[in-house]
Formats: sequence, structure tokens, C-alpha cells
Amino acid sequence: MPIDAADPLKLIALDADDLAILSAHLQDAVLKVADITYLPGEKRFALAARRFDWAGAQAGQRRRRLAALHFERVTAARSTGIDTAAPGTVLNLLAITFDERDGPTGDVTLHFSDGAAIRLDVECIEAQMKDLGPVWEAVATPDHPNGA
Repeated sequence: MPIDAADPLKLIALDADDLAILSAHLQDAVLKVADITYLPGEKRFALAARRFDWAGAQAGQRRRRLAALHFERVTAARSTGIDTAAPGTVLNLLAITFDERDGPTGDVTLHFSDGAAIRLDVECIEAQMKDLGPVWEAVATPDHPNGA
């Protein structure tokens, strides 16, 4: 069944293939450092982002949506190239990848522009992305002229 570009998405990732689909829908999402949280006591990592609606773009609509992403069973979170003391800094999410260590454990990496990244040590892949409602016209369609 095709996805209606007007419908909000709710996706669950339980393996690397699912995570790749989630990553594709979140490519070029923008967020601020303040929109990221790690709750070690709950083994949860979460963020809110303004994702570019790629399905809508295929239907001729250029827009962004507010979306939430969270990972469960996170045992550690580390970042590089992200200044947590600057909560207003805007990050551009490029991709989310998984490197299996000792199945099903591994590292989920959120790759941002300018080489910034967040690496999550996970017991297994257990993630969910959900559109939260607001939709607005995007100023431009993200472009990757160098194949990035």
C-alpha cells in the first residue's frame, strides 16, 4: 500500500533494514542540540527534529514536519563535534547507521553535517519515529550535489 504524503508517519525499527528506512525518512532533518536528550536510567535516547517530508516531495509538496525519534535499550551515548554547552546550535541529520558488534548488540550512529556524530551503544535495535503533527512549507528542497 503506498504511503499518502499527507499522512503522518509512525515507523518502528527492530533491525538494520528497518533502521535504514527510518534513516531515509529522517535524512536532512534539522534540530537543535537542546532537542536531544539521553536518559541513562531509562536506557532511552530521544530527539525532536524538523524532518524534510521526502514522500511529500515526490508528490510535488515541499514541506517539513515535526517528528520525534527515540531509541530504547541504550547503554551509553557519546558525541563528537557537538557542543552540548551551546543548546541553540542547529544540527543537520544526514543518516543513521548500525554496526553490529556481538549480535544483537552494536552501535547506532547518527551522522550530522560537518562531521558531527552521536554514537549509541545499544543492546539491540529498538527505535521509533513518529510525526507529531505540525506541517509547514519548506523554503527549499535539500540538495546533495557532491553525492553526500
